[in-house]
Amino acid sequence: MKLIVATVSFLFLLSLYGCLNEKPVPPEVNLVELQEASLWRAETHLYLPAQYSEYKENLIRAKKNLLRINSQFRWFRDYSAVQTEFRQLLTQGEDLFKKLQVEKELKTKLILEQTETLRERLDVLSKLTFILHEGGPPRSNLAKAGVALSEAVILFKGNQFLSSEKKLTEAETYLTETEKGISPLLNRYSDLNLISKWKKWAKEAIDESREKDIYCILIIKSEKKLILYKKGEPVKTYPVGLGKNGWLNKRRSRDNATPEGKYRIIGKNPRSRFYKALLINYPNENDRREFQNAKRKGLLLKKTNIGGLIEIHGGSKEAITYGCIALDNGHMEELYHIAGIGTPVTIVGALNEQNSISSILMEMQQGYGQKKTP
Repeated sequence: MKLIVATVSFLFLLSLYGCLNEKPVPPEVNLVELQEASLWRAETHLYLPAQYSEYKENLIRAKKNLLRINSQFRWFRDYSAVQTEFRQLLTQGEDLFKKLQVEKELKTKLILEQTETLRERLDVLSKLTFILHEGGPPRSNLAKAGVALSEAVILFKGNQFLSSEKKLTEAETYLTETEKGISPLLNRYSDLNLISKWKKWAKEAIDESREKDIYCILIIKSEKKLILYKKGEPVKTYPVGLGKNGWLNKRRSRDNATPEGKYRIIGKNPRSRFYKALLINYPNENDRREFQNAKRKGLLLKKTNIGGLIEIHGGSKEAITYGCIALDNGHMEELYHIAGIGTPVTIVGALNEQNSISSILMEMQQGYGQKKTP
């Protein structure tokens, strides 16, 4: 009996001694837990996934070691090795915060530069599609790009850099689709073969005016202007409006394009619903030949008509026509009285490579904002 009492007393004293001499859990453990939570809130796992993954692996290992030690009898616990691990984690976490700051500063710079470039692209393409009267998919894509860009700016101001980047990528995709949609049209105005042909037509018209001592009309679509020549010299210049798809060469009925070629005035209408009008002989023989070639190649449906009734008329130089050339009424009044039946009318896209349309294409090809980016 005395032996049992003595044993129990010994164990009680030993337990009491262990409690009195129990080593506390290192404070670094709580500090690391707070640090890990801060790193997560700062989205370190998104900005620095590899480094954060390594940090997490070390943390899991340290916690397992802490759990193993805590499972021992209190008087046998030794936290020195675990304390070293958690101190190393604190150092690793501090290093992650520094790298995260650098990464976010870099993201900030890149996002600002990309936003500026995309905004410039959006502005240029918006003006261009307005000039070209481009609706449909190009305008729709531009609208979507504008919304995505605005959302990116809002997210950036809220320090949601990664989400902002995604919206910028979305905006860029829409802008690229817009550029693809209008590039075929723009390429016409940098096509050296086309420009050479247009120059030849213009020269022949001016030479005819000089040699025959007559008036001739030259319409340059890229400049949206009509030049009246007499004896080979320009005497009047008028701004004009074109068809809805006026920058394209007319190929068929209802394509809203303005034809290109050498024509003549074949009729005058003093009571046109567009003030006054001069009718030209579209389609001429060359137009009919090109139309039939396009049908044979399958570029046009067999039932397609070539169209006609192309005029130079009044209304307004800001008018968007179905393919005609429109002037302000005062200018139309002057031209109507000067031009007679048989007056040559030559319509070209451009007369040189550096025109208002090709310059925009060149800017697109070289890259927007290139000069501004360090």
